[in-house]
Amino acid sequence: MIIKADRLNTVEEYYFSTKLKEVNSLIKKGKPIINLGIGSPDLTPPQDALEALKVSLTHQSANNYQNYNGLEGLRVSISKFYNKHYNVDLDFTSETLPLMGSKEGIMHISLAFLNVGDSVLIPNPGYPTYASVTNLVQAKAIYYDLVPENNWLPNFEELEKSDLKKVKLMWVNYPHMPTGATCDVDFFEQLISFAKKHQILLVNDNPYSFILNNKPISIFNVEGSKDYCLELNSLSKTFNMSGWRVGMVSGNKENISNILKVKSNMDSGMYYPIQRAAIAVLNSTNSWFDKMNEIYNERRVLVKKLADSLNCKYENKSSGMFVWAKINSNKKSKEFTDDLLYKHNIFIAPGDIFGSNGEGYVRFSLCATKELITKAIKRINE
Repeated sequence: MIIKADRLNTVEEYYFSTKLKEVNSLIKKGKPIINLGIGSPDLTPPQDALEALKVSLTHQSANNYQNYNGLEGLRVSISKFYNKHYNVDLDFTSETLPLMGSKEGIMHISLAFLNVGDSVLIPNPGYPTYASVTNLVQAKAIYYDLVPENNWLPNFEELEKSDLKKVKLMWVNYPHMPTGATCDVDFFEQLISFAKKHQILLVNDNPYSFILNNKPISIFNVEGSKDYCLELNSLSKTFNMSGWRVGMVSGNKENISNILKVKSNMDSGMYYPIQRAAIAVLNSTNSWFDKMNEIYNERRVLVKKLADSLNCKYENKSSGMFVWAKINSNKKSKEFTDDLLYKHNIFIAPGDIFGSNGEGYVRFSLCATKELITKAIKRINE
């Protein structure tokens, strides 16, 4: 038997990978599961994307290897998108790089900048992939606390007390997943001052800018931030294209060049028709966001009623495609969600999978129809 690599001892299979097997097994047994657990948009992408994809399928270059740093037209569209919606200027020739989803960007960035033994600041609670990738590249995860008393923002006084000598990278994610917390440019200024002081590369993971959020911002809204920051973004949530795997990373020329050194050895370019579809949606008007948020807002109202029925408490001021709620019970998060799954056939995410500070919380997804959410409420109230 071939012995697995030691690095696999530091990670487990992704929670949703294993839990969805369990959920699907219940569905096969005839259980009418309502899935409010994952943030996989059920709405369709813009029609422009579908049309661009269809037209491009017969292009003479459609089935060829593509440029490692993406079509020039895609990089131009990313640059224009950032200028239009964030008031940020990006040089399309050198300051942005298309990705096959921003999740791969987490690995590429980690491989590009971390050596064995380097330390990484990771939010608790936060996206689990930050920690798992840190472990896979044999760096050290240092968790920083996010708590409701501080609006789920890092406490800089507490951070300064940490041993930061080996910290090379810091992950931030605003609007925040799973809590829905937002920040402003003043906070980003504080964050960048902290990074400059300690020579840390900041990475803002920014896929939720336009979901139930009236003031989308970028970490690049702070002058001089490109020297200390990278930003990930994605079409998955913004344009309901999660399965298409289109993302981007932006930053200064040198940092993007270093990431490309990794990426160009990991894949052979994004499928041409998908790039053409991405170009089409990046040129969408604001009416797209208005229409999408109208739907999500209606769903959020219902999900909050579901949370009320479960005696869970939530913040009214939050963004993104989730409702983060505190359990009013002695049960642990996973015990609470498993009871809901097996007693009421409703799947939601336990908060502790996002970190120890998520214990006692649950996360509801808005990626289900009003009819399904209403049905879930009825199940609880019956």
